[in-house]
Amino acid sequence: MASTDTGVDDRKDGSSAAGEPQDTQDLAGLEAGLDALDSVQTGRTPLHETLTRKVLPPVTAVALVLVLWQLLVWADVAPDYKLPSPSAVWDEVNAAWRQGTLLDYIWTSVSRGLLGFLMALAIGTPLGLLVARVKFVRAAVGPILSGLQSLPSVAWVPPAVIWLGLNDSMMYAVILLGAVPSIANGLVAGIDQIPPLFLRAGRTLGATGLRGAWHIVMPGALPGYLAGLKQGWAFSWRSLMAAEIIASSPDLGVGLGQLLENGRNNASMSQVFLAIFLILVVGIAIDLLIFSPLERRVLRSRGLLTR
Repeated sequence: MASTDTGVDDRKDGSSAAGEPQDTQDLAGLEAGLDALDSVQTGRTPLHETLTRKVLPPVTAVALVLVLWQLLVWADVAPDYKLPSPSAVWDEVNAAWRQGTLLDYIWTSVSRGLLGFLMALAIGTPLGLLVARVKFVRAAVGPILSGLQSLPSVAWVPPAVIWLGLNDSMMYAVILLGAVPSIANGLVAGIDQIPPLFLRAGRTLGATGLRGAWHIVMPGALPGYLAGLKQGWAFSWRSLMAAEIIASSPDLGVGLGQLLENGRNNASMSQVFLAIFLILVVGIAIDLLIFSPLERRVLRSRGLLTR
């Protein structure tokens, strides 16, 4: 009697129709997948692609804003003293450049902001480590840091003026009170997200104390710490602008915040818009030149960014 071919392979030894064991085929497929992951190109993005993806969109957005601004001016939605034209603001830029004061405005504020941020970094980093690693300190200081972070920086300007006077020390005090809590809380959040297994493995290998903080804790908390640094810079910059607007003195020079206040006192909206424009440009430039490259480097080192 002829046997019936049902088209089903009834072999019980786990081998495939091609004669290879199923486990071998599964292992080969897994290796192929891992090879595909390893073959991801991590080279630098070509210049034309960078221009298309990262430069063109913001430039287009700025152009659209300028066009809309000019259309509102042509439509006479507000008088000139309330809504100056883009050309009037540009004339203000040219006048400040010819007088040699434009770069002075920028440098006065940027030098203060960066120095204050570095001071906040030096204070906020060890404070964050201490709060994250010592339970008693966390219970005592943690809520205070959260409360200080939610407190508007402008609230510190009047007491800082009374305590320290109208000088640079007052400016730096306001910056520190605004930025230190953000940096410390960012580091605490990053440390809280480290898997406990990493910490136990580090202690097993002898990475304790300062060595463990440097080789295990800080690298593991780097994404959260970097987010805290970005937020700390934002608080530093906003705190400085608030201090420069409220506290004015010839000894302090004219920064961007004081330029904004001078425009208000002079009822010059073109000068007000110039100050706002420069404040935005500095904030964007610091993010693009410092924090964005750091963030891309961290993400690329962790395999989360391929270009």
